[in-house]
Amino acid sequence: MRRMDAGRAVLCAGLLVAALPLSAHHSFSAEFDSNKPVRLEGKVTEMEWINPHAWIHIDVVGPDGKVTNWMVECGPPGILIRRGFTKKSLEAGTEVIAEGYQAKSGVFRANASSITFKDGRRLFVGGSNPDLQENQGKH
Repeated sequence: MRRMDAGRAVLCAGLLVAALPLSAHHSFSAEFDSNKPVRLEGKVTEMEWINPHAWIHIDVVGPDGKVTNWMVECGPPGILIRRGFTKKSLEAGTEVIAEGYQAKSGVFRANASSITFKDGRRLFVGGSNPDLQENQGKH
């Protein structure tokens, strides 16, 4: 009798876990357009060190003088740290150039391959970007 109760408990727990909403991880091509390259020059307003992707928020001044805040997707924090980033690398006010690809929807969101600092240092930040050698031919 106890064996059956334990089995039912495991089955119920498994069903409950399976019923929880899961956020699916997207591929580059599901959200971003490799035919829409962008070069965003501006000042960092915020850096989010979150999984599965870190995000850099950049204020970009357009030709008309209007400021637009872009969300720039990067690879996961662990990859960024291994590539030379620290939590102090992109403090608010840091001037950068982000190169990558715009979201298919046309919103002010991009997937970056690299960030270039005013002094010329360049760091690769992409995780699923087609510009990274390990991702070429996958999209």
